[in-house]
Amino acid sequence: MLLNTASWPEVDAYLKRSKGIVIPIGSTEQHGPNGLLGTDAICPEVIAREAAAEAGFLVAPTFSVGSAQHHLGFAGTITLRPSTMIAAINDWIDSLARHGFKRMYFLNGHGGNIAPIATAFAENYAAWSLDGDVCPFKCRQRNWWELDGVMSLCKEIFPEGDGSHATASEVAVTYYAHPEAVKNVEMSPKIAPEGDFTDAANYRATFPDGRIGSDPSQATPEKGARLVAAAKAGLIRDVEAFFKS
Repeated sequence: MLLNTASWPEVDAYLKRSKGIVIPIGSTEQHGPNGLLGTDAICPEVIAREAAAEAGFLVAPTFSVGSAQHHLGFAGTITLRPSTMIAAINDWIDSLARHGFKRMYFLNGHGGNIAPIATAFAENYAAWSLDGDVCPFKCRQRNWWELDGVMSLCKEIFPEGDGSHATASEVAVTYYAHPEAVKNVEMSPKIAPEGDFTDAANYRATFPDGRIGSDPSQATPEKGARLVAAAKAGLIRDVEAFFKS
C-alpha cells in the first residue's frame, strides 16, 4: 500500500491494523557516467514497494533529496544542508506520529544520510526526554545494502569493481527499476580509484568522472532483479520484527 495513492479513509483503516510505516530515503546526486541521478532514492523505493506489495505494509513518499554537498561539482546534484535535512525528517516524523504511527522505518539508500538521520532521531527523542514525557513511537534506520543476504549477493555477482560510490550493485538495481534508462558508457580506468574527499571541489578533482572504486559497466537489469529479490526478503523480515517490537 502506497501513501501517495491511498485516500485518508484508507490510511485510517490501515492504522486500525498496523501502526508501522516504511519511509524510503535517498539522495539526488551524480552516480558516475552511467548511473542515474536518482539512484540513491530509486533503490530503497523499488525495494520498499515490492516488499510492501507482498507483505502489505504502508510505504510513504520517498524522501528523495538528502545530504550530498560533496557531489555538487557534477551537474544535476541537489543537496540539503544537514541542518535542513534534520529539521525536515523531524517534521515528517511528527506528522506521522500525530496520526498514530508508532513504528517508523527509514530505508536508506545514501551513505551521506546516515549521520543526519541518526541526529534527527536523537533530536526528536531528546525533546520528549526534556519534557519528561514517554516517547510513544520508535524510529529505525537501515541501509538497503545491509539487509540480510544483500551484501553477500553483491560480492557474488560483482567480485571485483563493486566499489563504494556509483557501485555496480546500486546501478544494477536502478536498471532493473528503469530498463529504459540503461546507459552504455565506456569508462577509463575500468575500475575507478578509491580515496577520501572533503568538499565538492576536492571530490571532483579526486574523482573526475564521479565513481569511487567501482566499475558500474557490469550492471544489468537482470543482476538488479536478483539484488531486489534478496533485499525485498530481508526487508520484509526486518520490518515485521520492528513493527512487532
